[in-house]
Amino acid sequence: MKERIWKPNVTVAAVVERDGRFLLVEEETDEGLRLNQPAGHLEEGETLVDAAVRETMEETAWGFAPEYLVGIYQWTRPQGDITYLRFAFGGRLGGEEAGRALDQGIVRALWMTADEVRASTARHRSPLILQCVEDWIAGRRFPLALLSAS
Repeated sequence: MKERIWKPNVTVAAVVERDGRFLLVEEETDEGLRLNQPAGHLEEGETLVDAAVRETMEETAWGFAPEYLVGIYQWTRPQGDITYLRFAFGGRLGGEEAGRALDQGIVRALWMTADEVRASTARHRSPLILQCVEDWIAGRRFPLALLSAS
């Protein structure tokens, strides 16, 4: 029997602030309804930036134009079974596709203040949600040129 090779799950997330509120999604998980940034897995053949654009549209029906890398985060679930490597992007929203169906499991998109995000940590899908918001507030914005796709 061949031993399974460990590898992290590569994910992307969008950190979007508008008028002092952050764009989040409420989603169904095995642990119940949880909050997250628009986020998801990198798919074969796409760049990290393209994945962030796609996931934001699929989960919120909003266009997203990444302008910065907010951070790269590593997190292992408390169960110890999955490690995520998250690339979080900051940027601006484009238009909303009114009436667009959201991804399966996504209940709704919502806007929350930083204080509301801090007060809701018990409902966060992971500690990365608040960390990304705090890093954005702290001014962490790195050029997309740090990432190279060939």
